[in-house]
Amino acid sequence: MICRSCAREIENDSTYCRFCGTTALPSGVRRLKRLPLEGKVAGICAGLAAHLNTDPTIVRLAWVILSIIPGVFVGGLIAYLAAWILIPANELGRSTYQGKRLMRADENWIAGVCGGLAEYLGIDSTIVRVVSVILAIYPGVGIFGVIVYVVLWAIIPPAPIFPMHPAPTRI
Repeated sequence: MICRSCAREIENDSTYCRFCGTTALPSGVRRLKRLPLEGKVAGICAGLAAHLNTDPTIVRLAWVILSIIPGVFVGGLIAYLAAWILIPANELGRSTYQGKRLMRADENWIAGVCGGLAEYLGIDSTIVRVVSVILAIYPGVGIFGVIVYVVLWAIIPPAPIFPMHPAPTRI
């Protein structure tokens, strides 16, 4: 096996290169790393998303949903703290995901969450707004619907704002 850093021959079953000390992983194996520069807290969900080649917002939503399930909130928090300690940070790394991203809409009523979900799902935003209002006022689910909306507001990033410049005038 050849070391990817120093290009010297190393033993096939080696974990580290004996010449330069870098890890000797077989080609095609990617290591899971946190991306703190792209993360909301510690970059764990951003690192998982980069490793899985998916949108970081979807991974954040899945983590929150799995943490909110009754009786698992503390477990989700402990798992996040353990991942923060165990997964090494990649300070220079950036996500290479180029696919469709979930973002809040710039045309918004309250934070653009429903508009962003509608754009991501490819449906009319009125449908998403009606469903969110039903969840917010339905007996027994009301406070849960409001909490979900606030959590989505915190997790889903805003759409980038592109400054509009006036066209040059011809004299």
